[in-house]
Amino acid sequence: MAVPDHPLFRRKYLAWALVVGAALVAGVAWLAFVLLKPTPPRVVTMATGPEGSVTAELGKRYRELLARDGVDLRLSPSAGAVANVARLRDPKSGISLAIVPSGITTRSDSPEIVSLGALFYEPLWIFSRGRPLAERLRTSRSLRISVGVEGSAARAFSVEFLARLGIADGRNAKLLALAPEAAAEKLLSGEIDAAIVLDAWESPLVRKLLAAKEIHLASAPRADSWVALYPYLNKIVLPAGVADMAGNVPPENVTLLAPKANLVVRADLHPAIQYLLLEAAAQIHSGPGVFHKAGDFPAPESVDLPLSDEARQFHKTGPPFLQRHLPFWLAIVIQQLLVLLIPVLGVVYPLLRFAPEGFAWAMRRKILKLYVELKLLEDDVAKNHPPGDDLQARLQRLEEHVDRTWLPTSFRPLLYQLRMHMSLVRERMKRSG
Repeated sequence: MAVPDHPLFRRKYLAWALVVGAALVAGVAWLAFVLLKPTPPRVVTMATGPEGSVTAELGKRYRELLARDGVDLRLSPSAGAVANVARLRDPKSGISLAIVPSGITTRSDSPEIVSLGALFYEPLWIFSRGRPLAERLRTSRSLRISVGVEGSAARAFSVEFLARLGIADGRNAKLLALAPEAAAEKLLSGEIDAAIVLDAWESPLVRKLLAAKEIHLASAPRADSWVALYPYLNKIVLPAGVADMAGNVPPENVTLLAPKANLVVRADLHPAIQYLLLEAAAQIHSGPGVFHKAGDFPAPESVDLPLSDEARQFHKTGPPFLQRHLPFWLAIVIQQLLVLLIPVLGVVYPLLRFAPEGFAWAMRRKILKLYVELKLLEDDVAKNHPPGDDLQARLQRLEEHVDRTWLPTSFRPLLYQLRMHMSLVRERMKRSG
């Protein structure tokens, strides 16, 4: 129905409808904006390992990639993965993501955390000076073994590993809480007998110890049993000569136990940032390595923690359509508009759909009120013979009211019918007089 151009209509009805509609639209849009949180943060903090560790170096690569899309990834080093999980669980810490090996936490222990997928193998390296650690344990009851500092994944795994082998601090060994660099230096200088390190193949410290002639790398004893007892562990093989073909380092294949490092985030991290991290992970970790082929990582695995919905979608179909074809923040703006448009359309469409009916009801109601007055006047005329001047005056006022009443053209026949019925009442009054 065309909008009438009568000034009374514009002032009294159109303005009212626009104000109410705008208020409803604004209210729904505000609720959608607040509840759906369509704007991603521009600053995100990642917990890493100590400076110089593989996770610290990877954090720098993630920071570089996210900076291209205008997101500032800040790095916060700590003692290691155990400490980082505790920080992730604390909403006041400001930490949103970290690289954590499987076996550190579980879904029930950390419901606040979800995984974006596995990134690489992080083997448990058992280095000893001179003879293999197993041989030295048979001949010595006071070995000095570095198991990593408190808060590190290395310590969590090492203590469990040694306990299973019957080795306990103060009983048949001295377990030392040394940082990886300090442990390596003391092992090379002969101040300690062994060091257990949890780190990736790319770690400079691992490569340094492998290259040292006086340092021995042990194979994990009964590796299949470990994997059976601890499903988050994997049995992998370091090929003979892979560290140094000319020097044949290591001299034979070495069986290692390795959890997979996972990119984990707080479950409330904005979906757009999760997709950015997943794209960065695909660029950083998709190449081949000593223990895996190209394309093996990042992998949609959820051993301890569930995959986020965004990770599941990414590993199936890649990033969202808009983020795949548009610059990041332009895609975000369009997504925001779409988020706001859906509830706005939910309000505007019913208004547009039922506005004509509501307007027609309002116009008919105006005429109906005048008919009610006319019916009361007609009843009074029937009771009074002859009708008095007051009834004449009431009819006159009613006619003037009708003359002032404006209706759109399509409703004018209602006014004409009302005037005709008023004429009938006036004729009746004349006959009665």
